[in-house]
Amino acid sequence: MTNRAHDPQTQRLGIALAALALSVAGAAAQTAPAMPNGADAVQGYLPKGALPDSAALLPPPPAEGSAALALDQAISQADLALRDGPRWTLAAMDANLGFPWAAGDFACALGAGVTPEDTPRLYRLLRRTLADAAAAAGPAKNRYNRRRPFLENKQPTCSPADEESLAKNGSYPSGHTTIGWTWALALSEIAPERGDAILARGRAFGDSRLVCNVHWESDVIEGRNLAAGVVARLHDDATFLADLNAAKDELAAARAKGLAPQRDCQQEADALASVPIQGP
Repeated sequence: MTNRAHDPQTQRLGIALAALALSVAGAAAQTAPAMPNGADAVQGYLPKGALPDSAALLPPPPAEGSAALALDQAISQADLALRDGPRWTLAAMDANLGFPWAAGDFACALGAGVTPEDTPRLYRLLRRTLADAAAAAGPAKNRYNRRRPFLENKQPTCSPADEESLAKNGSYPSGHTTIGWTWALALSEIAPERGDAILARGRAFGDSRLVCNVHWESDVIEGRNLAAGVVARLHDDATFLADLNAAKDELAAARAKGLAPQRDCQQEADALASVPIQGP
């Protein structure tokens, strides 16, 4: 009887199947969006073709010798003074995009906690829009591959464990800012009565990347511009709109139950009183 395990035809078939599996895995890896450090890999609402093309939408980052680059450098240098203070601590917290932690980033601004048990549609909306915003930022990051501030000024960041991977990931635009401003715009629709607080928190979320010494000011500005494009596209998606509307009812119910934010809101407010200097 022939041993099938050592039969040449069987071996050739096994090799072919293994090669096919590797090819499929490689193709999946090439098409899957790169997620920012700490972020969970979750499918977004939008297919790839529906996302804004950041490489086509955004201008190039500031050129060497330009006034815009000089401003980036001056703001970065000024923000180094915030290191090891309360604003630095908040920036380190904002750097963590993993869930369930990140669900609490806007909880103080919303006036209620955000959990998978009490606000499942809102929780899902945050995770899925994170994926959309991160994917939208990818093309410009890959095209320009801009070096990050900490690589230039040789100063610490607020997330040292991420520095090796950050060094290999383009700085422009800021993915965290794109995500945070996408969240701020969506949440200000869900809770318009708290819109000012939500938008202020969204702005601070992007500014945390300056404090953290991992992004330039122009990275943050264009991250916000890109986020506006992402949210505009999301409004053409029926599933997103259904989650947006359901989240309004969930948030109202969470407030009625007295569901407290997952953060120390006084500590957050005190930290935000130490704002980055927005100029040379």
